[in-house]
Amino acid sequence: MNNLVILTGPTAVGKTSLSINLAKAINGEIISADSMQIYKGMDIGTAKITTEEMDGVPHHLIDVIEPTEDFHVVKFKAMVEAAIEEIYKKGKVPIICGGTGFYIQAILYDIDFTENEIDKTYRKSLEAFAEENGEEALHDKLKAIDPESAASIPAANVKRVIRAIEYFEQTGEKFSKHNATQKEKNSPYNFAYFVLNDDRTLLYNRIDARVDKMIADGLVDEVKELLRQGVKPGMTAMDGIGYKELLDYLNGNGTLEDAIELIKKKSRNYAKRQLTWFRRERDVIWLDKTVYDTEAKLLDEILAKLNEKGIIESV
Repeated sequence: MNNLVILTGPTAVGKTSLSINLAKAINGEIISADSMQIYKGMDIGTAKITTEEMDGVPHHLIDVIEPTEDFHVVKFKAMVEAAIEEIYKKGKVPIICGGTGFYIQAILYDIDFTENEIDKTYRKSLEAFAEENGEEALHDKLKAIDPESAASIPAANVKRVIRAIEYFEQTGEKFSKHNATQKEKNSPYNFAYFVLNDDRTLLYNRIDARVDKMIADGLVDEVKELLRQGVKPGMTAMDGIGYKELLDYLNGNGTLEDAIELIKKKSRNYAKRQLTWFRRERDVIWLDKTVYDTEAKLLDEILAKLNEKGIIESV
């Protein structure tokens, strides 16, 4: 069975540096599981890894599509599977690194997200309903037909709420039931699934500091440039935290200070949701940064687990 390593965790926990050192230690290449770093020109707001930070380690699914293009889990899965095959042909180990748990799950258990024929009129009516009545009202629609999906999909994730409502409308089956069936699948990989975590206060402080740095590094100008390139509100790229809030600010809604505080708050909430997601996943190996006081010790622990699972031959 083919080997696969996953290194994930909440935003700003410190995955990037650890993933580079891990890739060097096990002759690996990294595949990004970040739903926003896939876009060209969206560097500051996604905390995209730089060429210098890569330190010679090949990375896949970074800077590969235009921000005007739509992107979803079906495209992601196809691109990742192609990258995995390419890495195997080199005799290397693929390392999926990023914080989008939904995307990771799709690869790990080969979940079928093949789109049914989309009724665009119905989708647009749901989008219009959310625009007119708010995210919570749309979420209530989902709650009425599929309370399990409503419990796992936050109201703020309008695209996934719409997808779940659409699925029920198209098939008569709850989206949650479909997902539960898919999750019962066995993985086609011999995998190790690591989740990096840290003390909540330290993590939240790091998130706030990262947002301040993004603003100082020119995130407002990055959003202006994206608008100049034709990126519009409602496009998938503009759903990213930081971009949506600054877009509102540039459209005259609130002050820059308000936007910055909202970005921090939403980023902290996102980290919380990520951790909730990972706690629900099976076969996860938790790595607590408060236990391992250096990255070298963290790496040693990862290598020991990979050795146990037969993914590498020796530590």
